[in-house]
Amino acid sequence: MKRFHVHVAVDDLKQSIRFYSALFAAEPSVTKTDYAKWMLDDPRVNFAISTRGRQPGLDHLGIQAESGDELKDIYARLHQAGGNIVEQGQTSCCYARSEKSWIDDPSGISWETFHTTGESTDYGDGSGERVARLAHETSCCAPAPAPKVAEPACGCS
Repeated sequence: MKRFHVHVAVDDLKQSIRFYSALFAAEPSVTKTDYAKWMLDDPRVNFAISTRGRQPGLDHLGIQAESGDELKDIYARLHQAGGNIVEQGQTSCCYARSEKSWIDDPSGISWETFHTTGESTDYGDGSGERVARLAHETSCCAPAPAPKVAEPACGCS
Protein backbone atom coordinates (compact mmCIF):
# COMPACT_ATOMS: atom_id res chain seq x y z
CA MET A 1 0.00 0.00 0.00
CA LYS A 2 1.39 3.38 -0.98
CA ARG A 3 1.80 6.29 1.39
CA PHE A 4 1.26 9.97 0.60
CA HIS A 5 4.32 12.15 1.29
CA VAL A 6 4.35 15.83 2.26
CA HIS A 7 7.52 17.82 2.97
CA VAL A 8 7.26 21.29 4.50
CA ALA A 9 10.11 23.76 4.95
CA VAL A 10 10.00 25.43 8.37
CA ASP A 11 11.86 28.25 10.11
CA ASP A 12 11.92 26.82 13.64
CA LEU A 13 12.25 23.04 13.85
CA LYS A 14 11.64 22.69 17.61
CA GLN A 15 8.51 24.84 17.52
CA SER A 16 7.24 22.98 14.44
CA ILE A 17 7.90 19.58 16.05
CA ARG A 18 5.81 20.65 19.07
CA PHE A 19 3.01 21.89 16.79
CA TYR A 20 2.85 18.83 14.52
CA SER A 21 3.27 16.39 17.42
CA ALA A 22 0.19 17.93 19.03
CA LEU A 23 -1.70 18.02 15.73
CA PHE A 24 -0.93 14.37 14.93
CA ALA A 25 -1.05 13.18 18.57
CA ALA A 26 2.27 11.48 17.91
CA GLU A 27 5.97 12.17 18.26
CA PRO A 28 8.16 12.07 15.12
CA SER A 29 9.58 8.69 14.14
CA VAL A 30 12.81 10.42 13.01
CA THR A 31 14.32 13.54 14.56
CA LYS A 32 17.60 15.14 13.43
CA THR A 33 19.07 18.61 13.96
CA ASP A 34 17.50 19.87 10.72
CA TYR A 35 14.73 17.36 9.99
CA ALA A 36 11.81 15.46 11.50
CA LYS A 37 9.44 12.87 10.06
CA TRP A 38 6.14 11.30 11.13
CA MET A 39 5.09 7.98 9.57
CA LEU A 40 1.38 8.16 10.28
CA ASP A 41 -1.21 5.47 9.63
CA ASP A 42 -4.26 7.68 10.15
CA PRO A 43 -4.08 9.44 7.77
CA ARG A 44 -1.56 7.24 5.95
CA VAL A 45 1.15 9.83 5.29
CA ASN A 46 4.90 10.32 5.48
CA PHE A 47 4.96 13.92 6.78
CA ALA A 48 8.39 15.57 6.97
CA ILE A 49 9.67 19.00 7.97
CA SER A 50 13.12 20.50 7.60
CA THR A 51 15.16 23.65 7.97
CA ARG A 52 17.23 23.40 4.82
CA GLY A 53 17.40 27.07 3.82
CA ARG A 54 14.27 27.04 1.68
CA GLN A 55 11.34 29.41 1.83
CA PRO A 56 8.95 28.25 4.59
CA GLY A 57 5.89 26.41 3.29
CA LEU A 58 5.17 23.46 1.05
CA ASP A 59 8.47 22.08 -0.23
CA HIS A 60 7.25 19.08 -2.23
CA LEU A 61 4.69 16.27 -2.36
CA GLY A 62 5.25 12.62 -3.13
CA ILE A 63 4.17 9.03 -3.24
CA GLN A 64 6.14 6.48 -1.23
CA ALA A 65 6.03 2.90 -2.53
CA GLU A 66 6.44 -0.02 -0.16
CA SER A 67 8.00 -2.29 -2.80
CA GLY A 68 9.96 -2.17 -6.03
CA ASP A 69 6.90 -3.43 -7.94
CA GLU A 70 4.75 -0.59 -6.58
CA LEU A 71 7.46 1.86 -7.59
CA LYS A 72 7.46 0.49 -11.17
CA ASP A 73 3.69 1.08 -11.32
CA ILE A 74 4.13 4.65 -10.09
CA TYR A 75 6.92 5.28 -12.61
CA ALA A 76 4.61 4.10 -15.42
CA ARG A 77 2.03 6.66 -14.26
CA LEU A 78 4.67 9.40 -14.26
CA HIS A 79 5.28 8.72 -17.94
CA GLN A 80 1.53 8.88 -18.65
CA ALA A 81 1.30 12.21 -16.81
CA GLY A 82 3.92 13.72 -19.12
CA GLY A 83 6.50 16.32 -18.32
CA ASN A 84 10.19 16.19 -17.55
CA ILE A 85 10.92 13.17 -15.36
CA VAL A 86 14.21 13.21 -13.48
CA GLU A 87 15.13 9.59 -12.73
CA GLN A 88 17.47 9.97 -9.81
CA GLY A 89 17.87 6.25 -9.11
CA GLN A 90 19.53 5.15 -5.86
CA THR A 91 20.32 8.11 -3.62
CA SER A 92 20.59 9.33 -0.04
CA CYS A 93 18.01 11.90 0.94
CA CYS A 94 16.29 12.84 4.19
CA TYR A 95 18.47 10.44 6.18
CA ALA A 96 17.30 7.49 4.06
CA ARG A 97 18.54 5.45 1.10
CA SER A 98 15.94 5.37 -1.64
CA GLU A 99 15.34 4.86 -5.32
CA LYS A 100 13.48 7.88 -6.62
CA SER A 101 12.31 10.02 -9.48
CA TRP A 102 10.99 13.57 -9.63
CA ILE A 103 8.49 15.41 -11.79
CA ASP A 104 6.89 18.84 -11.59
CA ASP A 105 3.14 19.21 -12.02
CA PRO A 106 1.81 21.87 -14.44
CA SER A 107 1.82 24.44 -11.60
CA GLY A 108 5.46 23.78 -10.74
CA ILE A 109 4.95 21.71 -7.58
CA SER A 110 7.67 19.07 -7.32
CA TRP A 111 6.48 15.48 -6.87
CA GLU A 112 8.84 12.82 -5.56
CA THR A 113 8.19 9.11 -6.16
CA PHE A 114 10.34 6.77 -4.12
CA HIS A 115 10.94 3.44 -2.41
CA THR A 116 13.04 3.60 0.76
CA THR A 117 15.55 0.78 1.09
CA GLY A 118 17.43 1.76 4.25
CA GLU A 119 18.79 4.49 6.49
CA SER A 120 21.51 7.05 5.79
CA THR A 121 23.73 8.96 8.19
CA ASP A 122 23.33 12.22 6.24
CA TYR A 123 20.50 14.27 4.77
CA GLY A 124 21.76 13.97 1.19
CA ASP A 125 22.11 16.68 -1.43
CA GLY A 126 18.60 16.84 -2.92
CA SER A 127 20.09 16.96 -6.42
CA GLY A 128 17.20 15.18 -8.13
CA GLU A 129 14.65 17.63 -6.83
CA ARG A 130 16.84 20.60 -7.77
CA VAL A 131 17.21 19.26 -11.32
CA ALA A 132 13.42 18.78 -11.64
CA ARG A 133 12.73 22.30 -10.36
CA LEU A 134 15.42 23.82 -12.60
CA ALA A 135 14.06 21.97 -15.65
CA HIS A 136 10.58 23.37 -14.99
CA GLU A 137 11.80 26.91 -14.31
CA THR A 138 13.91 27.08 -17.48
CA SER A 139 11.47 25.48 -19.89
CA CYS A 140 10.32 27.78 -22.67
CA CYS A 141 6.69 27.42 -21.69
CA ALA A 142 6.93 27.86 -17.92
CA PRO A 143 5.04 30.92 -16.71
CA ALA A 144 6.84 33.43 -14.53
CA PRO A 145 5.90 33.04 -10.86
CA ALA A 146 3.22 35.45 -9.70
CA PRO A 147 4.40 38.05 -7.18
CA LYS A 148 3.33 37.29 -3.62
CA VAL A 149 0.89 39.73 -2.10
CA ALA A 150 1.08 40.33 1.64
CA GLU A 151 -2.11 39.39 3.42
CA PRO A 152 -3.44 40.92 6.64
CA ALA A 153 -2.30 39.07 9.77
CA CYS A 154 -5.88 38.27 10.71
CA GLY A 155 -6.46 36.35 7.45
CA CYS A 156 -9.27 38.72 6.45
CA SER A 157 -9.29 41.08 3.50
